[in-house]
Amino acid sequence: MCGIVGILGKQPAVPTIIEALRRLEYRGYDSAGVATIENGHIGRRRASGKLDNLVKRVDGEPLPGLTGIGHTRWATHGAPTENNAHPHATENVAVVHNGIIENHEELKQELIELGQVFNSETDSETIVQMVDYHLKQGKTPKEAAYATLQRLEGAYAIAMIFASDENIMIGARHGAPLVVGFGEDEMYLGSDSLAVAPMTRKIAYMPDGVWTVLSHKGAEFFDMDGSTVECPVQTTALMAGAIGKDGYRHYMEKELHEHPVVIGQTLRRFVNPVTHKIELPELPFDIKNLKRGIITACGSAFYAGVIGRYWLEEIARLPIDLDVASEMRYRNPPFDQGGMGLLVSQSGETADTLAALRALKQAGQKIISVLNNEHSSMARESDVVLGMDAGVEIAVASTKAFTAQLTVLACLTLVMGQERGTISSEYADECLTALLDLPSRVAEILQMQEQIQKMAHIISQVQSVIYLGRGIMFPVAMEGALKLKEISYIHADAYAAGEMKHGPIALIDNTVPVISLLPSGPLFEKTLSNLQEAKARGGRILIFTDAKGAERVKNIAEQIVVLPTVHSFVTPPLYTVPVQMLAYEAALLKGTDVDQPRNLAKSVTVE
Repeated sequence: MCGIVGILGKQPAVPTIIEALRRLEYRGYDSAGVATIENGHIGRRRASGKLDNLVKRVDGEPLPGLTGIGHTRWATHGAPTENNAHPHATENVAVVHNGIIENHEELKQELIELGQVFNSETDSETIVQMVDYHLKQGKTPKEAAYATLQRLEGAYAIAMIFASDENIMIGARHGAPLVVGFGEDEMYLGSDSLAVAPMTRKIAYMPDGVWTVLSHKGAEFFDMDGSTVECPVQTTALMAGAIGKDGYRHYMEKELHEHPVVIGQTLRRFVNPVTHKIELPELPFDIKNLKRGIITACGSAFYAGVIGRYWLEEIARLPIDLDVASEMRYRNPPFDQGGMGLLVSQSGETADTLAALRALKQAGQKIISVLNNEHSSMARESDVVLGMDAGVEIAVASTKAFTAQLTVLACLTLVMGQERGTISSEYADECLTALLDLPSRVAEILQMQEQIQKMAHIISQVQSVIYLGRGIMFPVAMEGALKLKEISYIHADAYAAGEMKHGPIALIDNTVPVISLLPSGPLFEKTLSNLQEAKARGGRILIFTDAKGAERVKNIAEQIVVLPTVHSFVTPPLYTVPVQMLAYEAALLKGTDVDQPRNLAKSVTVE
C-alpha cells in the first residue's frame, strides 16, 4: 500500500529518496513527503496529490541533509491532505508509517492528557507523539522507540529519524513489510526491495515482530522483548532496470506484452524438458489420500483461485472450498487435520490473505502458496511455495501475474490428477503440450490490438457493461469486469451466463453492451441461448470466441474477436489476455490514469 524509503547516507538524501519514491508509485498513493536531519533540526516538505507536487515543493524550498525518510501515503485515517501526509514530526523526531494503529484513539487521549499536541487526523501521528513524549522524559532514541513499539497494536512498518542524532535510523515491522538495505557506510530502509534496488543488492527482509537500529556501520535487530535476533542478508537479483517501460506508453501495456514470456518462464520452473514431465517441490501431504482443500485469495488472485477450483475438482477430483480471504477466517469453517490450504498472492504481503494463511495453519492445514515474491511474509510462513516467474509488476491492475498464477495452478492440477489416478498420462500429456504452446497462442492475441480497440470504442461510450461466461469462463468474465472497473471506472458486472435470466436481464437495453467469453465446446449452445435472450431485449452483443464459434454467432454479434483455437484446458489463461487488453484500450479512450487508478493500491497491506 503506502511506500517507505529511508536513507542513512553520505550524500544529500532527498534526490535519492524522491527517485526511490517514484519506484513506489505503483503501490498507489494520494500524498507524499520527505524529512531530513540537518544541523540538529528536522526539515520537512509534504504535498497532497502526485509526487510531482512534492518535487515542486522541494525545488522551491530545498531540503538538505544526509539522513532522511520519505513516504507515499494511501489515506486510511484522515483525508488525503498535506496536513495528513507523512512524515509526521515534532522538533525531536520524524516518522513514516504504513499500516493501521488499532489502539490509536486510546493512545491519543492518553498523550493529550500528558501534554502532547496533535496536528493531524491520522492514526500514524500517535507514533511520533509517543516517541516525542519519551524523548522529553530523557530516554535515548532507541529507548523511546522501544517503549513506543511495546504500546502499539495493529499493523505497521515504521521508519524514524531523530533531531539529536543524524547517524541513526530506527525501523520496525509488524504485519506490514519492511526491508533493510546494506551499502558502503550507508544504510537504507524500504517498504519493499524495489525501493532500494538501485542503491544496493544486499537486502535483509525483516521478520514480523522485529525492529532495527541502523547506523553507518550496519544494523542491529531486536524482537519485541528487546533480545537481539539474527536477520540474514541476501543478495537480490532485482535491478533498477527491471522497472523501465521499455518504450511502452504505460507499465500496464508493457506487462500485457510480457504475458508470453511470463507464462514460458513460469513453465520452465516446473517442466523438465528432457522427460516432458511436471516436477513440483515435495508437497506436505499425501496427494492420493488428500480429502479436501480450500483456496483463498483477494482480488484478481481470487479469480485465479476460482479457476484453480474448477481445474482441481474436474481434473483431480479433489473437493475444494473457496473463500475470499477477507471473509474466510470470519466464517470460521470446520477443517479436517492435514487438509490443503492453497493461497494465491502476487505480493505475498496481502494482509487479508496472510491472515487467512495463519488461520488455516492454526486449523491444522498444510499451506501451499502461489507467489511472485519468494522473500515475502507468506513465503516464510508457508509449508511449500510454488513460485511464479512474473518479474516485477508495476501497474496497479494485475495482468501478467494473473496468467502466471494460472500457469502454476495448471501444473499443480495436472500433477494431482495423475497422482490421484483421475486422468490418464495421455490426457495429462495433451494438457501439458497445450500449456507449452500457450505462449505462442497468447503472442497471436497481442497482434489483435486493432480488433480489440474497435470493441473498446463501444465500451468507452457507455456507463455499464455486463460480462457473461459459463463454467470455467465465468471467473474469466469476473476478471474482465474487474479490470474494466479498476482502470476505466466504467461500471461492470460479471455473471454466470445461465443466471442472467434470474435477475440481471432486467438491466439489458441498447445502452448496456454484453461481452461474452464463448469458446466452442460443451457449454457453447447454452451460452449462445443466453446471448440470444439478451439480443432479443436490445442488448449489444460483443463476443470473444474461436473460429468455429465465430461462424455460429455472426448473426447476433455486433462485434466478434476471433481468438486462436486451443485445447479446452488452456482457455482460461488465453481468454484472460484479450479482456485485460480491452480494459486497457477502453481506459486509454477514457483518458484515465492507467497505471495508478484512483483509490487503489497495488498491495493491500492493511485489513
